[in-house]
Amino acid sequence: MTEGKKVVYRVIYGDTDCGGVVYYGNYFRFFEIGRTELLRTTGLSYRQIEEEEGLILPVVEAHARYRAPARYDDELLIETRVSELQPHKIRFDYVIYREGRPIVQGYTVHAPINREGRLVKFPARILQCLQGLVRSPDREKNNE
Repeated sequence: MTEGKKVVYRVIYGDTDCGGVVYYGNYFRFFEIGRTELLRTTGLSYRQIEEEEGLILPVVEAHARYRAPARYDDELLIETRVSELQPHKIRFDYVIYREGRPIVQGYTVHAPINREGRLVKFPARILQCLQGLVRSPDREKNNE
């Protein structure tokens, strides 16, 4: 994955299961941490999108591939980027690293809905902000 927003997170005891490893579902929380901080780089926050634009961005698809476990007190690096943006959806890609090695890769797809729960297009202002985050394969080749 080409460089995206990187966030450091230290695993807390509450993230782990009885086997002492991070519970698989918590990686989706880690994805959310990365996604939230990536959005913040545009000058937007989830709070602004919800309160000012009246939009909610529910997850409509999610995937994670686990390569190795993380454990209590491990320092993780969460890297997030946007790989796809369309008027009705956005896809975030994630790689979580431990000690420089990828341990989890995944993605989430989100669709903008209004307060009535209806699918809507991203407003032009939001779409423009998000466009700057897109890292397509063509764009990645140009950055190498």
